[in-house]
Amino acid sequence: MSNKPIDEKDEKEVRKHDEKVEERDPLSTITWAAILIWAGVVFLAINQKWLEKLNLPQPFFHDLLPRQLEMFDLKVWSLIALGAGVIILLEVVVRMLVPAFRRNIGGSFIVAVVVIGIGLSYWFGSNIIWPLILIAVGVVVLIRGLTRKR
Repeated sequence: MSNKPIDEKDEKEVRKHDEKVEERDPLSTITWAAILIWAGVVFLAINQKWLEKLNLPQPFFHDLLPRQLEMFDLKVWSLIALGAGVIILLEVVVRMLVPAFRRNIGGSFIVAVVVIGIGLSYWFGSNIIWPLILIAVGVVVLIRGLTRKR
């Protein structure tokens, strides 16, 4: 490491980097808050037995779980994953439509589709959902590659 003094140009670069780090993306904050709220609502619904009124299908091992461990049921986590995926997908749509929030959305889209797939595989089975997810992601990657500005 050199002990040379930081010149004005280097100082501007450091300041610029610090401003970027401090810059917050309100849409990401809203997305994470919505995911946490959704998870809380699902846990509250389980604890208050609101989901029993929906007659959702139960997995074969549901009766094996003690009543106190109901929050670890796959149905709960599938609902949380499904909601989180939809919330992330909404973030992607907002980023596409609102220029102020525009940035690369490819990774967020893939995460949203995978998380939705995790949620849906509980009800439809992974042998149907995951091939459809791979096809959808592949089509999006192909379209993006063909339409990318050169």
